[in-house]
Amino acid sequence: MVQSLLISSTKKSSGKTIISIGLSGLARNIGYDVQTFKKGPDFIDPSWLALASSRPCYNLDFNTMGSEEIKRMYLEKSHGMGFSLIEGTKGLFDGISTDGADSNARLASLLKSQVLLVIDCEGITRGIAPLLEGYKSFGKKLKLNKVILNNVSTSRHESKLISAISRYTDFRVLGVIPSIKNFIVERHLGLVPTFQHPKKMKVLSSLVSIIKNNTDYTKLLPSRSKSQKKIIRSSLTKKKNSLVVGIASDAAFGFYYPDDMEEIERQGCRVKKIDLTREASLPSIDGLFIGGGFPEIQAQKLQNNRSMKESIRNAINQGLPVYAECGGLMYLANSIKFGKSLTKMCNVFDIDIEMHEKPIGRGYTVLESDNHPWAMKNKNIHAHEFHYSSVKFNKKRYKYAYNVKRGYGINGRKDGLIYKNTIASFSHLRSTSKFNWAKYFIKFIEQNNG
Repeated sequence: MVQSLLISSTKKSSGKTIISIGLSGLARNIGYDVQTFKKGPDFIDPSWLALASSRPCYNLDFNTMGSEEIKRMYLEKSHGMGFSLIEGTKGLFDGISTDGADSNARLASLLKSQVLLVIDCEGITRGIAPLLEGYKSFGKKLKLNKVILNNVSTSRHESKLISAISRYTDFRVLGVIPSIKNFIVERHLGLVPTFQHPKKMKVLSSLVSIIKNNTDYTKLLPSRSKSQKKIIRSSLTKKKNSLVVGIASDAAFGFYYPDDMEEIERQGCRVKKIDLTREASLPSIDGLFIGGGFPEIQAQKLQNNRSMKESIRNAINQGLPVYAECGGLMYLANSIKFGKSLTKMCNVFDIDIEMHEKPIGRGYTVLESDNHPWAMKNKNIHAHEFHYSSVKFNKKRYKYAYNVKRGYGINGRKDGLIYKNTIASFSHLRSTSKFNWAKYFIKFIEQNNG
């Protein structure tokens, strides 16, 4: 039986990610087959969890998935694994819904996972006891009796915390993490993702060492039998066609859901990764997906690769089906202004991008298709956005693919700029049973390829 552990806390920035990455990497190092998951629509934390476990990390998101689909994905991806780890988001009982229907607690209950609470102990001593007891009382049906104490300043601080917990609660303290620096540097959109971190393996090694040296990790991992055999997961059932879909994959663009990539392959297409910062031109492809990322950080490299920009511009003008999300939209603009820097991009859309210090659009979005080239007529497309960038229009005007019913998009009302066979939007889509965007995109490519 696979042991499932959901790591949560009382609030965000409590150390969940450090614990999740370190424990996943340690489990892998000592021989476990580890499958990781991330609650919500995040891209960055999953990139680190995937690195730690040496296999894709999958998102479990109540916004884009129903409960049964979440459960089905979890069981499918965990099949044959020795250990499944789920990193929660924010606090154990937090979520959009006030009744807790999309909370970490609900996810733990749905998947029958044990819960590990990570508590940021800065400024707390005896007060840890009523805090833990309150969480235990509020989540009576949860498997909740394990805690890791994070950000513990001194041995005296540690003894006070452990004394209060042992005297007033039945929680087991399975780790005490001292105050440490942030190994994974943060910037305007949060942690630096693995595809842009120059020392990711060194960071991973450090996090693994922290967990190994400061936790009773054997009590967080399932017992193993030498006779236990790994079950091989069945391969995807794929359709057959000869289409090749290019995926921008480099230091600028890397925000993709692994199951979206699997769905593109399931539709019969071959995925071709393309480095827009280094390769001279587009290879022979039938469609192109430029996902999110941080083009503003790699703007100089993107600007200097003039032949690739020209190749993409020519391909789009000749009708190549292209889907660009967030960072992809920024790349197809005239320019990106970031601080004092102004760099030239592809000049596909007659718009300029400006980066701001605060988010312009952040959170879940609900879209309604309108004039969509993919011939969609969906009224409630659940997606998410997270961008500090805004769009400045110049002379040209464009049709939009979506009406924004919730969120900001491009101007608070619309999202998805349309030019020829290209759509560029700030909203990140996810291919699930609620809305299989990849299927629509591939069908559109097939129609234009015929």
